[in-house]
Amino acid sequence: MNVVEATVLGIVQGLTEFLPISSSGHMLFVPKFLGWEDPGSAFSAVIQIGTMAAVIIYFWRDLGRILLTWTRSLWRSELRRHQDARMGWYIGLGTIPIGVCGLAFKDFIEEPARNLWINATSLIVMGLLLMVAEWWGSRKREVGDLNLRDGLIIGTFQALALIPGSSRSGSTMTGALFLGYTREAAARYSFLLSVPAVVLSGLFELRKAFSGDLQLVPTAVATAASFVVGYACIAWLLKFLARHSMMVFVYYRVALGGVILGLLAAGAISAT
Repeated sequence: MNVVEATVLGIVQGLTEFLPISSSGHMLFVPKFLGWEDPGSAFSAVIQIGTMAAVIIYFWRDLGRILLTWTRSLWRSELRRHQDARMGWYIGLGTIPIGVCGLAFKDFIEEPARNLWINATSLIVMGLLLMVAEWWGSRKREVGDLNLRDGLIIGTFQALALIPGSSRSGSTMTGALFLGYTREAAARYSFLLSVPAVVLSGLFELRKAFSGDLQLVPTAVATAASFVVGYACIAWLLKFLARHSMMVFVYYRVALGGVILGLLAAGAISAT
């Protein structure tokens, strides 16, 4: 992989990590479409650290407040009912489903699941599920209304992101919309919930960068690009969802999934 390819893939990662259109799906399809080699699951996981740096910096006040209040609540019982302390538990417990499933299906995720037939089908199916959630949800609840049950349900939806093409943000936002949260609240909690899972995944795969499985310079360039683009994307999406529906992402997912299926059926690209 050269620096130009790494920059393009970093931009793709930054654009698609927070939009509900699947970063893993695009990271698999774009190289295929451009005739490049598959960068691999380790490369994709490591450059996610760039997008996670973006979400940490963007929400640093919220994350710092949540972490501080949650930590203090461990020995100060009067803080345990505070929203920030409870949010710390919701984020932590909500990360368990994707952590358990990620470890259980690690071998499948890293190799067999990186298949464009699975990718395209997931883009369409999860896109349609997002459409149903958009129509079904009452969109009356805010982040402050979150409770343990909701945190676990949304965390379970996040585990669906392990299927290439599903989208982490898309899965969690879908779960939150079904539970009646506003689009902006769904996006905000999706970003906060993603931090532990993606950081741990990236750090786990980072070991490959020092074992010769990853090229350090292209990976660093892609990570930097994903950070810059990801930060801008967060700000844009929160403003967009305050006034618009998720349907534009549904249309995009279904259209892209259909294009990929068509190319696969025509033999224009290979599935693996």
